[in-house]
Amino acid sequence: MHILLTNDDGYDAPGLQTLYRTFRVQTKHDLSIVAPEGQRSATGHSITLLQPLFLTEHQLDGQQKGFAVSGTPSDCVKLAIQGGLIPKPDLLISGINQGSNLGTDIFYSGTVSAALEGVILGVPSLAVSLVSFENSNFESAASYLVGELDFIVQHHQEGLVNINIPGKPQAEWRGVKVTKLGKAVYENVFERRTDPRGRTYFWQSGNLAQDLEADTDLRAIQEDFISITPMHSDLTDFKCLQRWQTIFDKKEEP
Repeated sequence: MHILLTNDDGYDAPGLQTLYRTFRVQTKHDLSIVAPEGQRSATGHSITLLQPLFLTEHQLDGQQKGFAVSGTPSDCVKLAIQGGLIPKPDLLISGINQGSNLGTDIFYSGTVSAALEGVILGVPSLAVSLVSFENSNFESAASYLVGELDFIVQHHQEGLVNINIPGKPQAEWRGVKVTKLGKAVYENVFERRTDPRGRTYFWQSGNLAQDLEADTDLRAIQEDFISITPMHSDLTDFKCLQRWQTIFDKKEEP
């Protein structure tokens, strides 16, 4: 199986490099890496249109190559698959991200957006995150993913699976829960400042308010479970669609 690895933390990020090394040691899969050249967190599904994309090529242990790209995570996936950098992969894995991608955070996430771009281009994709900014030990998360990959792929032929792994020692993990996306809302604060030249600028910060409803990814992680959330790229509200169709059908009646 040919697997494309990408992320939003950058080509040299420890989460991605640990995942690559774990695959090389524990499997015989064919691996490519196409990832941003530096940190691109919270870039969402943005793409680069008005600037060129520059590449730095890296030699990998296998037959495929690695590329660091000057653009966004979505740029990386587009360039990899549609730009002919690599043969079309059988699976895309975005991660392992440093920090969570839970609930409504997925709309801002470069990690999830890279995986979603893979889905749009016809490649089954996984987004994988370690839910900690302090814990940089990715070995347990990488080993878990590599060990369960055949099972996941067997039951995941299309679409996106968003996986969040507790940022604690593996002995403290309580198991796995299949979840829906929870609700996480940021109460943002914008601190107004002035630079030495008199220009106004803002620093954004704030607090996160979480709804820990049962069966959500937020609740699962809170209780030290691995969270697995199936997702797809169709944002259509089908209930509302049917209602609006009925409304306009009646409106058009003579």
